[in-house]
Amino acid sequence: MTTPPPPSKETRAAGPIARNLARLWLWFFGWRVDSALPPPRAIAIAYPHTSNWDLPFMLAISYRLGMRPYWLGKREIFRWPFGGFMRWLGGVPVDRKARTNMVQQVIERFSQIDRFFLVIPPSATRHRAEHWRSGFYHIARGAGVPILCTFLDYTRKVGGIGIPVMPTGDVRADMDKIRAFYVGIEGRYPENQTPIYLPEEDQPMRESGGR
Repeated sequence: MTTPPPPSKETRAAGPIARNLARLWLWFFGWRVDSALPPPRAIAIAYPHTSNWDLPFMLAISYRLGMRPYWLGKREIFRWPFGGFMRWLGGVPVDRKARTNMVQQVIERFSQIDRFFLVIPPSATRHRAEHWRSGFYHIARGAGVPILCTFLDYTRKVGGIGIPVMPTGDVRADMDKIRAFYVGIEGRYPENQTPIYLPEEDQPMRESGGR
């Protein structure tokens, strides 16, 4: 994995031009933002993730809130001619075939900087999978940062940042809070939504770890 450069208030805050463009984008598509301001350091889970449209709407909502988040993407989308633009948008290329410990690298990055708002789609795919991947949970717990439930509800055309969940190590209890938040929220293609479930929920608390 290629780790992101340290963000700062100056480089990662959305300026007035970005905020105005985001406002125009959301107005054009008839969307509104329902959100509280997020903390500067957090893992934001992007769910539901069922369409390529999710990325521009996520960025527009973030810019509308004055933020420029980081997000992880498969390295193929960072190829020429759009690679530089994707990185400028905050993209961090990830080699999914590499045997590197992505979780630990991101935890270390959180320990080095003051402002790091990282968006992760826990389903890791636009198509329906059996369950969420748990990397977001272990990053948040290892870094001591909250998990924010961000959402794009295509039924109501509303997006934003919902409740924070501080991971406790009791995976099932923490996931119950997340499941409760997402009840009734639908992506562009609801049939592609991955069930909100981590395999670690069925393990004893002392065994919860890894990815």
